Amino acid sequence: MSLIHKSDDKLICSMGKITSRATDYSEWYLDLIREADLADYAPVRGCIVVKPYGWTLYENMRDHLDKRFKDTGHSNAAFPLFIPMSFLQKEASHVQGFSPELAVVTIGGGETLEEPLVVRPTSETIIGHMYAQWIKSYRDLPILINTWNSVVRWEKRTKPFLRTMEFYWQEGHTAHATHEESWEEVRRMLDVYEEHARIDCAIPAIKGRKSISEKFPGADRTLSIEAMMGDKKALQSGTSHDLGQNFAHAFEMKFLDRDNSLKYCWTTSWGLSWRLTGAVIMVHGDDTGLRLPPKIAPVQTAIVPIFKTDAEKSSVMDVANQVFAQLKSEGIRIKLDDRDDSPGAKFYDWEMRGVPIRIEIGPRDVTGNTVLLARRDIPGKPGKLIMSREGLGDRIKSLLVEIQSQYLAQATAFQKSNIREVETYADLKVAVEDGWALAPVLDDPAVDAQIKAETRATNRNFPYDLQDDRERPCIITGKPTRERALFAKAY
Repeated sequence: MSLIHKSDDKLICSMGKITSRATDYSEWYLDLIREADLADYAPVRGCIVVKPYGWTLYENMRDHLDKRFKDTGHSNAAFPLFIPMSFLQKEASHVQGFSPELAVVTIGGGETLEEPLVVRPTSETIIGHMYAQWIKSYRDLPILINTWNSVVRWEKRTKPFLRTMEFYWQEGHTAHATHEESWEEVRRMLDVYEEHARIDCAIPAIKGRKSISEKFPGADRTLSIEAMMGDKKALQSGTSHDLGQNFAHAFEMKFLDRDNSLKYCWTTSWGLSWRLTGAVIMVHGDDTGLRLPPKIAPVQTAIVPIFKTDAEKSSVMDVANQVFAQLKSEGIRIKLDDRDDSPGAKFYDWEMRGVPIRIEIGPRDVTGNTVLLARRDIPGKPGKLIMSREGLGDRIKSLLVEIQSQYLAQATAFQKSNIREVETYADLKVAVEDGWALAPVLDDPAVDAQIKAETRATNRNFPYDLQDDRERPCIITGKPTRERALFAKAY
């Protein structure tokens, strides 16, 4: 019996059951992370330990995203964990935005440091300093760098993958000669994030511009992708920032242009964290456990041999090993479950872990040259198929594509059915109690603040694909606006 902390720092026991989503969604999420063996709480409050299965899931997502970065011309690099305090103070809105979350080192090697060091909350400042050393001419531009790292923002309350003091992510940081180029980069990377969520993770995410009150500290504009979780709350799943020349001025990031004049660079930054791992859990999971999209699943297919006698075991295991070798050679991520447990316990385990396809092989399958496939996306008998071993690899690959599409279709239908277009504040209040509201509002911090205070719903973004350019009265001020924003309660 294993133990794991809940969000309120009490202890709960693992007994092979999870709370239903309808009973308590938050408990369901924590139970599922425990039972699927994704993560545990660390001895440092606010931090988690990601276990091998959870880390492999994150790695698979990371690898898909990293390829997308490299396909768009970006290269990976690494920058220091520690940042001089003076660097953060060079950009006023940046330090103001992050000050409450900073972890600061004042003693090193037993001595008081001359200048405190901040444990990296984000890297704009240290990278801005380095870019200023590297950029001399327009020939040095653009710089397109991404870094995979962890950052620290002081959080005492923990929700694994969603809110932790230390979390893993990627940070893209680019410098350009013109604002046209940097703005194109901001939009391009938002598209990359949306495609990663939709194509790799089977999560439909809505692209849009963050409101003035929600934009990144130090940015002129922030764009985001927003995803709807299974409890209809929103999760900001990736952001792309137009930093203008703010950090260029702060760090003297200049270049000699073609006309022989000295100009400031235009910069961007963009980030997507392991919060999207939490989104995968919450968007697709059910009361039986995880349901992992095949593209990112650590194990795409698990083989469970079924036998009673030693003679049956010998013949079944011979076939199971043959099927395992065949499918592995065809590039399928596969696991042969030869643990000394009952078949029922193994079925439970692989369903909990969200494996897209389970293969059952018993004595009858050996005789008939068949296997039984159980699809995770279709519960019960309707999801079970008897297949010949001939051409099994191609059939499984086809099913994996089908399951990936099925998860996206289900999530998309759920999202669309829970976004309500509203024209009045009264209707917004009703809509955000059990879903999202698309409402005409001015981009005004006072408007956002009033709605948040009275409904606990926040302005997620002004979605690009949900505008129709009609002029409507703002639901708060009554003033005319041609933009609508999405409002929802959020993580």
